[in-house]
Amino acid sequence: MKVNPPPRRSQAERTAATRASLLAAARQLFSVNAFADVSTQAIVDAAGVTRGALYHQFTDKTELFAAVYEEIEQELVADIVGRLAEAAPTDQRAAMRAGARLFLDLCSAPAVQRIVLIDAPAVLGWERWREIGAKYGLGVIEAMLGQAVADGVIPEQPLRPTAHVLLGALDEAALFIARAEDQAAATADMYAVCDRLIDGIAR
Repeated sequence: MKVNPPPRRSQAERTAATRASLLAAARQLFSVNAFADVSTQAIVDAAGVTRGALYHQFTDKTELFAAVYEEIEQELVADIVGRLAEAAPTDQRAAMRAGARLFLDLCSAPAVQRIVLIDAPAVLGWERWREIGAKYGLGVIEAMLGQAVADGVIPEQPLRPTAHVLLGALDEAALFIARAEDQAAATADMYAVCDRLIDGIAR
């Protein structure tokens, strides 16, 4: 019986597969090592590709790191939105409080702390770090605020400025926890701080 060979992948499929391999390998290495300690050779060896393939996909190691960071931010937001949908909080104020706690919990993972909170601001610079973070988190926070206003849970207020303040506060809370000697105690403290902040805008 003649067995037909598997169909050849298109150039676009090969390119996507190479990019995915590089992102997965880099993410694993950046999760356990500081950015400066991860060589491009280690990344391509782990990904099973050539250095030329890396530089075809990304300008340099910094741009690869930025792509890894953006991938994690996207996953964080999707995870939070999915968990909130499953939990079905009683109202938008409760949803915002739950969302803040979920964000802090997810950011407590060592890999997230190292890439998102510790290395990303230093490697990418504060402005780019905040720009990527805002690209994913800001819209979700603003939408939740808008729904809370529509539901009468919080009073009318400027949504975009308030969302920026909340996003900045959450980032700072996560950074505080990441740098704390007793992270469990720091997390409990920040739960309470975020609750009071959210309750404050509801008055």
